[in-house]
Amino acid sequence: MYYIGFDIGSSSVKAAIVEIATGKSIGVVQEPETEMEMLALKNGWAEQKPEDWWLHCCNAVTKLKKKYAISRTQIKGIGISYQMHGLVLVDKNGSPLRKSIIWCDSRAVAIGNEAFKSIGEEKCVSHLLNSPANFTASKLKWVKENEPEIYNQIHKFMLPGDYIAYKLSNVINTTISGLSEGIFWDFKNDTVADFLLNHYGIDPSLVPDIVDTFGLQSVVDEKGALESGLAAGTPIFYRAGDQPNNALSLNVFNPGEVAATGGTSGVVYAVTESLSGKESTRVNNFAHVNYTKNTPRIGKLLNINGAGIQYRWLLNNLAVRSYEEMNNLASEIPVGSDGVCMLPFGNGAERMLNNKDIGTRLVNINLNNHNKAHVCRAALEGIAFSFVYGMEILKSDGIEVNVMRAGNDNLFRSEIFSNTVATLIGHEIEIYNTTGAIGAARASGLHEGGFEKFGKYITDNDHVMTYMPFKDKEPYLAAYHLWKKELELIINNNK
Repeated sequence: MYYIGFDIGSSSVKAAIVEIATGKSIGVVQEPETEMEMLALKNGWAEQKPEDWWLHCCNAVTKLKKKYAISRTQIKGIGISYQMHGLVLVDKNGSPLRKSIIWCDSRAVAIGNEAFKSIGEEKCVSHLLNSPANFTASKLKWVKENEPEIYNQIHKFMLPGDYIAYKLSNVINTTISGLSEGIFWDFKNDTVADFLLNHYGIDPSLVPDIVDTFGLQSVVDEKGALESGLAAGTPIFYRAGDQPNNALSLNVFNPGEVAATGGTSGVVYAVTESLSGKESTRVNNFAHVNYTKNTPRIGKLLNINGAGIQYRWLLNNLAVRSYEEMNNLASEIPVGSDGVCMLPFGNGAERMLNNKDIGTRLVNINLNNHNKAHVCRAALEGIAFSFVYGMEILKSDGIEVNVMRAGNDNLFRSEIFSNTVATLIGHEIEIYNTTGAIGAARASGLHEGGFEKFGKYITDNDHVMTYMPFKDKEPYLAAYHLWKKELELIINNNK
């Protein structure tokens, strides 16, 4: 018997089948095999059709069943992970009223900034743990202001994962974790943030019913079964945004545990029990998947736009053939790259730098002594240093670090990168070969509890290796302090 998990991304939908008894991944598929279309009618806009997500989910189920010879009746539960902060609007018939305004759309920035000032920073931070910023609530306000004919037809708003659950079950609901990622949740009063809805003039009736993150949320109905290829009556047991779900996939639930990803951009997601929003302009704070009022678990999310994209740029523009060659070149150079520093912030404004756009900087090159190997080493170290810099911000906001867990993705495959981070934070980095879709499928089993067994599934099935911090930390500290000095010079000059 099996659970199925969906991971609704902005580039593709991934679906995974795991064995209930062992938690072992049977298989993962991607739909479509090329990237999904993203519509950008204006600069800074990004929209997708919710119906396309649903179509790809259905195609993924068909592909999984055929590839692994699994029947619909063998699938006993559904988990859903999804791209965060998206806005889906449906009418009374459940039909989308417009394309979804997705996570990377920035049209509502000014609306969120105005609300932060008008409501007051102290109230936003103490109740929402964030600025309303460019999150889902502010996007809904944008629709109200700019598309009143659509706003007046809204029956409910949803997040992307809520929409997929609705298409499966014909039931509209959401979770506290989901509402918090849209900045709809008042942590101080443990209720929907009515004061923000009032400020935006949003009707509270548009908020879906709330269900537990783990539990019987709804079941597949006849129409959902016909379209998806899953059996009618199959329960939906779990739903969460992609970053909380990635943390869950890495067995990160408790204070002191940190999840990290190192792809095109980097993410550090630290769990804490503190409701502090001290760094709310640089760090996002959401209800983690296991949040309750009595046992608060907050996920502090710090994003680094300029991470793997810099290393990929070097691959495309240096005279090198592969990442492996770049890593081998870098390994020939000592810690600190003989003074060469690279600041990896060339992928737009960095929230952790208070939304400054400082670009990528390569400094201290000596044309007589340095070569492309120094640049490769400085690039890996610079990205690693940006993670450490982000960890310092998180620590200033009250988080503790006992262990970092990361997926087996591009950056964490590099020994230079991982050893640098582990040594500077002074804690081990455990590497796991898992995905968000696998995590979502396994999480279906948590409707009955069993978090210890869940963690064992991950350790037994997914653990790849562990990087331990080096005892000789001094050369790493010296290199980091030089890099940080260069960064702060630029930041101070940009004030």
